[in-house]
Amino acid sequence: MHRHHRETYYVVNEGRILEFEKGQAAARVPTAAEQQLAFRFSRFSEEKGIQLDEELRAKLAEAMTTGNPGGDDPDSGPPGTPVPAGFTYLGQFVDHDLTLDRTQVGLGEPVPVEELLQGRSPALDLDSLYGLGPNHAGSARFYEPDGHLRTGTTLGVPFPPEFPPANTDQKGFDLPRAGETAGGTRADQRAPLIPDARNDENLAVSQLHLAFIRFHNRVVDRLAERGVPEPRLFHAARDTVVKHYQWMLRTDFLPRIVDPRIVERVFTRGRRHFEVPGRSRPGDLPTMPIEFSVAAYRLGHSMVRTAYQWNSVFRAGGRGGIATLGLLFRFSGTAGNLTPGDPANPNDLSDLDDPNAGENLRLPSNWIADFRRLFDFGEASRDDLVVPEGEFNLAKRLDTLLVDPLAALPTGTFDGRGRPAPPPIQRNLAFRNLTRATMVELATGPQLAAQMGIKPLTADQILQGRGGATLDGLTTEERELLVAYTPLWFYILREAEVNERHPGRLTGVGGTLVAEVFHRAMEGSRTSIVKHPGWRPTLPSHRKGAFTMTDLLLFAFEGDADLLNPLG
Repeated sequence: MHRHHRETYYVVNEGRILEFEKGQAAARVPTAAEQQLAFRFSRFSEEKGIQLDEELRAKLAEAMTTGNPGGDDPDSGPPGTPVPAGFTYLGQFVDHDLTLDRTQVGLGEPVPVEELLQGRSPALDLDSLYGLGPNHAGSARFYEPDGHLRTGTTLGVPFPPEFPPANTDQKGFDLPRAGETAGGTRADQRAPLIPDARNDENLAVSQLHLAFIRFHNRVVDRLAERGVPEPRLFHAARDTVVKHYQWMLRTDFLPRIVDPRIVERVFTRGRRHFEVPGRSRPGDLPTMPIEFSVAAYRLGHSMVRTAYQWNSVFRAGGRGGIATLGLLFRFSGTAGNLTPGDPANPNDLSDLDDPNAGENLRLPSNWIADFRRLFDFGEASRDDLVVPEGEFNLAKRLDTLLVDPLAALPTGTFDGRGRPAPPPIQRNLAFRNLTRATMVELATGPQLAAQMGIKPLTADQILQGRGGATLDGLTTEERELLVAYTPLWFYILREAEVNERHPGRLTGVGGTLVAEVFHRAMEGSRTSIVKHPGWRPTLPSHRKGAFTMTDLLLFAFEGDADLLNPLG
């Protein structure tokens, strides 16, 4: 279970709940209700790890978030295969589908047992999009009466002047929001009406969630046109959407971030380490290894850029200037306030800590995404949807360096808005990741390498890396401790950094862990391409047997440039 200011891990076979809140760790015995409803985690490792102390964690975090010599260059250091920047936030969207009980069912609220189990299993089933479906009292607000998912309307604004796409409301290009009738603070009124509010903590993941809403709605329309009866329409649409989503992850997303050989081995030969078939009872629901949730799948934090060529208004040379990462936080409902800040200091995010700051309750029309700048439609032979090379966004290379803005997160990203200001180090994303691992006594990188029979990183690789974080500020004793007890998250990023065959892609411990958890999460979904290996995509795609993220977007937005890029 999870709230951004509190993270709760119910680890099976340990009989206790581990909580992390405001930088403090605690353990307690769960109540009977918590045991019944808990999102169940497990330990991948055979033993817990020895943890670094807070001072060393702070030093390591600062080294990971300062002095980035490559800036936003995805190929700083050894060359790799550049990844379109949209996959950074697709990864975040997937994370929110995997690592949270997001169905929000209150104690005592009626829910069918099968839905309860499905909603609380770490499966790749898009419950972050669907909740518990249109017929459930707690999720009905996400839907229109006809089974379509709801969308919102952006707010026309005067900037740029005499530019109708920005000056007028645009229906269907914002998430649905609570609105003034919700009462409470302004933050409450701009809250997104989606099952997982984290999908509105930055504008990129917010617009991707909207794309998946449109994808579902297009599938509903397609099936209705083909005669699927209304009582079966929603479930048939969800089945189609989830299978195409899983296929896209297996064939497009995973091979971009994990050594493709590992992905192919896991999906054709099966898992070797995590919940291996034959070692568990048939029908067992998957668990979520804390090594994945707390470390391995925080890989995307390394891929974030400091700024983006967002659309025709907010880009280098555009009338609004380039879209900084801070602005992507600002123009969201969960972390931001959808309202421009001080024009003299546009990167000042201090007002975001106030839940009543900001006038706008909807996304301004001038901030609608141009998906052509985030995903490469040239891969689908749509040269008419390709922007000039200098205006296309590439993700940062996977390594041990995070961009500077992640050293000072807006408090809304961890539900700290309206609370006393935390110490500065607790706003540092790297420190938060390292501290979470300490809180759950996570196994170290060297421990898992030994357990999995994978060649470990050398001391030089851990300390020097290859174009990543520089650790010159550590003492000799601290270096020795870091080599002996390397935090798993740092270790996995170093593996990608020094990967000679596929620079910037996960390999070894990290690559195997991520691929196997994805495989198990698909296997554990009620709708599953793993359990139905003969299934193949049925929606239009640019290559036989394939279904990529660009295929998904083309279908969702009807292949129309004006919908993929409403601002022209």
